Amino acid sequence: MIGIKIYDDDELLPLSGIQHFAFCERQWALIHVERQWAENVRTVEGKHLHQRVDDPYFSESRGAIKTIRSVPLLSRMLGLYGFADVIEYYSLSNSDNFDEMTIIEYKRGKPKPDDRDEVQICAQAMCLEEMLKINLSGGYFFYGETRHRHKVLFSKELRERVVQLSRGMHELFVKGITPWAVKGKKCKNCSMSDICLPALGRKKTTAGKYIKSIIADAIKDTPGD
Repeated sequence: MIGIKIYDDDELLPLSGIQHFAFCERQWALIHVERQWAENVRTVEGKHLHQRVDDPYFSESRGAIKTIRSVPLLSRMLGLYGFADVIEYYSLSNSDNFDEMTIIEYKRGKPKPDDRDEVQICAQAMCLEEMLKINLSGGYFFYGETRHRHKVLFSKELRERVVQLSRGMHELFVKGITPWAVKGKKCKNCSMSDICLPALGRKKTTAGKYIKSIIADAIKDTPGD
């Protein structure tokens, strides 16, 4: 396909990172470029919630609905790989063929004010579409606080956003770039805040001034001859 990048195995990036990238490019780079990670109560609670669904050998059937968990996903057009928490498919016959398929993603908390969750589940859908040669119109989130499903439509705009974010991830990863820190309201609940040091990133000269002040203090405290 002319003009479309097809990624090789060694170029694939974790699909889960697209949520980090949509939230904060620096957070994504700290985790996926610099290989740093920190946990807070939210990440721990999120892991606990996923323990209930991360079983690749689990499947169950309830009438026409079959449920499978921890489904491997891959897209060479996005250059992403990962897993879907839960996939439900509906079959009106007793065969393995399906009439409809739905992705369900489990999250702690409640719906976010931005699109970081939506781009993740849309990326999962685009992987599944590429793998199975199908089209998916939407999926669902199940949030730990609301305790019910929230539907997401995979619109043209959301799909384009996924493509844009995935390209940005690959560009920064290849170049090994970690963007400067920009302090904002979202830093308060970020699990990487202690590592990120957003206060030093507000101005490019701040870190330099900080280091110079340390050197100046060291020189001042050095005994004379």
